[in-house]
Amino acid sequence: MRGLISSSLAIAFLAIATSTSSADDKDGWVSLFDGKTLKGWNGNPKFWSVKDGAITGQTTKDNPTNGNTFIIWTGGELADFELKLQYKIVNGNSGIQYRSFKRDGSDEWRIGGYQGDFEAGKTYSGILYGEAFRGILANRGEKTELSRDGKKFTKKVVGSVGKSAEIQEKIKHEDWNDYHISAKGFHFVHKINGVVTCECTDNDADQRKAKGLLALQLHAGPPMTVQFRNISVKHFKAADKQTAFGLDVPTQFVSFKGEKKETKKIVLIAGRKSHGYGSHEHFAGCTLLANALNASGLPCKASVVKEGWPKDASILDGADTIVIYSDGGGGHPFNAHIEELNALTKKGVGIVCIHYGVEVPKGKSGNAFLDWTGGYFETNWSVNPHWTADYKKFPKHPITQGVQPFSVNDEWYYHMRFREKMAGVTPILTDLPPQDTLKRNDGPHSGNPFVRKEVAAGMLQHMAWAREREDGGRGFGFTGGHFHWNWGNDQFRKLVLNAIAWTAHLEVPKTGVASKPLTVQDLEANQDYDKPNNHNPARIQRLLDDWNRTTNKTAA
Repeated sequence: MRGLISSSLAIAFLAIATSTSSADDKDGWVSLFDGKTLKGWNGNPKFWSVKDGAITGQTTKDNPTNGNTFIIWTGGELADFELKLQYKIVNGNSGIQYRSFKRDGSDEWRIGGYQGDFEAGKTYSGILYGEAFRGILANRGEKTELSRDGKKFTKKVVGSVGKSAEIQEKIKHEDWNDYHISAKGFHFVHKINGVVTCECTDNDADQRKAKGLLALQLHAGPPMTVQFRNISVKHFKAADKQTAFGLDVPTQFVSFKGEKKETKKIVLIAGRKSHGYGSHEHFAGCTLLANALNASGLPCKASVVKEGWPKDASILDGADTIVIYSDGGGGHPFNAHIEELNALTKKGVGIVCIHYGVEVPKGKSGNAFLDWTGGYFETNWSVNPHWTADYKKFPKHPITQGVQPFSVNDEWYYHMRFREKMAGVTPILTDLPPQDTLKRNDGPHSGNPFVRKEVAAGMLQHMAWAREREDGGRGFGFTGGHFHWNWGNDQFRKLVLNAIAWTAHLEVPKTGVASKPLTVQDLEANQDYDKPNNHNPARIQRLLDDWNRTTNKTAA
């Protein structure tokens, strides 16, 4: 087998070598760009051209790109190599794709794989990012090792190559910078202007790539311009290849086509700090949910973005579902990104909205939410009282699997604006709110004649709902989540975990998504605010004990 694989390797490397330009220099470097034309490169002509002797990608307000787009080198696949080029970027984010692959879909310029990232900002230049491929694999300054134990993917920081801020000081803003990438076996090193920015060893035999495409990225979002010049590659000699790959070459090449369950990517977006300690704790709540999903045994990888819409929206590339837990209304993080999210949802990406994250303005945002999840909080129609809901019965649905009846005091919004005739919408949590939830005067959130009439007539209200779209995408809205401590209720938490898994097209276990019971210490972790003097952990413990007793009694 080893001899067979070695022969295949030789053929693959020979193909690469013969497909490149004849402009090899005496050190083995091959030029990939003639400085005048896009010969040897394939990109959308709406965005890519040659300007000032550089491959130039540009978007404008009138000519935006619908999702990230790439210009692909047509000279073959790269395996073990060194790459050198110069880049300049004005606004936005970009990157250099290597050992990459074309993604499914009609767009021939959509790429996934390893990426040497860079940006106009001050955080991500030099990192190793996995475009539609496991997310951030090494932050700037990190030396990491990637591994997989069964279904669980792990990124471990094993060392440092320097301080991120000090590396940033070496990068020139809106000017030309040198980028150098080395890939030997499954060891990757990035450098900018001669400074090592990150280092990574990929031991994840289930996902890693031994060879693939080279491409340059033009990122979706605000108008930007990125340029590349002096692009050259050096392929390692046969002796170098043998040393780099070692004796595990066969498994590296045969592991990609083996049967495996697809790992689903889940991105949780946590809004900015809001109400104070113990309420609207978006980051702490998202972290609890992400940790539970990653420890559940399901084939998924959940990550959390802090402070609202991600500064680098490429983290959403390849996401199977996006969770938003944040303040809403006019300040909802999604309002300014409806088109980007529409493009994702049309590809089947799920959307989960938690608590204030279900409220957006009527019109463009509201209509999008009706499509994505089936409903939203509409001012002067929906209301936001605090009350104790008692959920005794659930519909038969994957989201309710394993969930036992529960009762929780929260700011349960109700009287949502749903799709006409609830088309494609399944109510998940339903109860009749008491009359005293409407004791406030009418207002944008407090009451209106429509909701008063329905509650007086005994019409049940829905506090959580699910939607399966015609395109196969799924959405979920959940109005609870004001009080952070409620994540300690196993049934409350399980229902939301089930929903996230379902929207990511994971198979929800019949007993629901497993998660460990949370302690007071678990709930106190990662909150945005310091503990106030009147914080009473004993009160939280009593809540947990009461919920456990109620659940055990119901189960019995």
